Amino acid sequence: MSRIRALELRDAVLDEESFVSWDSAPLQVPMSDTYRHELSTAGAATGLDESVLTGEGRVMGRRVALIVCEFEFLAGSIGVAAAERIVAAVHRATAERLPLLASPSSGGTRMQEGTVAFLQMVKITAAVQQHKQAHLPYLVYLRHPTTGGVFASWGSLGHVTAAEPGALIGFLGPRVYEHLYGEPFPAGVQTAENLRRHGVIDAVVPLDVLRATIDRTLTVVSDPPGTAPPAPPAEPLPDVPAWDSVEISRRPDRPGVGALLRHGSTERVLLSGTGQGEGATTLLALARFGGQPAVVLGQQHVVGGVVGPVALREARRGMALAAGLQLPLVLVIDTAGPALSVEAEEDGLAGEIARCLADLVMLDTPTVSILLGQGSGGPALAMAPADRVIAALHGWLAPLPPEGASAIVYRDVDHAPELAAAQGIRSADLLRSGIVDAIVPEHPDAAEEPRAFIGRLSDTIAAELQALRAVPALERLEARIARYSRIGLP
Repeated sequence: MSRIRALELRDAVLDEESFVSWDSAPLQVPMSDTYRHELSTAGAATGLDESVLTGEGRVMGRRVALIVCEFEFLAGSIGVAAAERIVAAVHRATAERLPLLASPSSGGTRMQEGTVAFLQMVKITAAVQQHKQAHLPYLVYLRHPTTGGVFASWGSLGHVTAAEPGALIGFLGPRVYEHLYGEPFPAGVQTAENLRRHGVIDAVVPLDVLRATIDRTLTVVSDPPGTAPPAPPAEPLPDVPAWDSVEISRRPDRPGVGALLRHGSTERVLLSGTGQGEGATTLLALARFGGQPAVVLGQQHVVGGVVGPVALREARRGMALAAGLQLPLVLVIDTAGPALSVEAEEDGLAGEIARCLADLVMLDTPTVSILLGQGSGGPALAMAPADRVIAALHGWLAPLPPEGASAIVYRDVDHAPELAAAQGIRSADLLRSGIVDAIVPEHPDAAEEPRAFIGRLSDTIAAELQALRAVPALERLEARIARYSRIGLP
């Protein structure tokens, strides 16, 4: 496939004539005559003086720092001089508090410089981590091809990572694999599309829509919040039997987190998986509700849907993303319970629930949990301890599905309706016990009026996020811990 050149990428992303180079003459390093000739030839062929260019420009008027590799310059490889240029640009972006867009296209480290080039990935990684620790966005767009040490360092550290369609993306270059093992690398594995399916990257984005995608992303992660609409007025709550709510929450046509994002948010940027080679079973996104930016983390509403360790690792990625970007986190609870299987046990289900719960309760950003439907077991608990908890009228929360509680207490499932009532799982009971702060009405069932319900829910989320932003971080965290310390006490 043809390659996107560095200058083509720059011009496609930035506002016209806004680019200002940050590059100075490349650092001079010891080299052989052969290597000097290779550099000279690469410069003549590309019009560049190194395999990377850096600088700043604007995306829809916003200042953005840019680092772009040129594959036609010695396969985009990174040696000492290129690494120094990258590190200087990252440090400058951090000092000037700019979002940073990196677009590698590289075969990895520069073989002509040997091990010292290999070790350059350490200082680039350190600079990127310092940028992220300053809570500044780091966005990555992987171009064909990106392999080796570049992919295994600064190419895989983005808060959000996309790739061009059809791009070869992988750690071990296929030519190296074939020479080492005497056979071709399996087809279709090291492609952008396959890596997105497996949750290694977030999206596959053609160049002609990359600028719009970056704009949406920056609207959430960089632009200031707007003014939220007022929360819907409180309404009298009908006295709905708990079992009725349980059955309603299980309707296959009940609106879930996907509907909330489609109809209740703007500037949506869908993300994929954990970045650790696992596909997305929990929905993760960046979005705005009534002008309020947030990371959105939602259990997807499916009949009989259960949550396993992979989904909980996805949840923890969402929490880390919110903390890293200092964005509020919106969590949507809608699960039939934990996956009960040998695989889930061996993959550490209980430990993932514990770590998810620990990360959330101590998160240093505003958090809002939404009890949208079923709230069964440990996976629901792991996403519940937020600063504010909103429940749909027919949302519920319980240690087990009522049938499971009935099996424990009565050794049958026939007493499920009775136990649902006795355990206080419905939204009205949760409100009285201080577990829930607000209830979003359903007239009489969200599945019967999905758009109107999503509108009320979205406005409620926006109002809660705006109110939480006004609370100092330490005060908010102390209030959260105190709140969950009091639940159940007389």
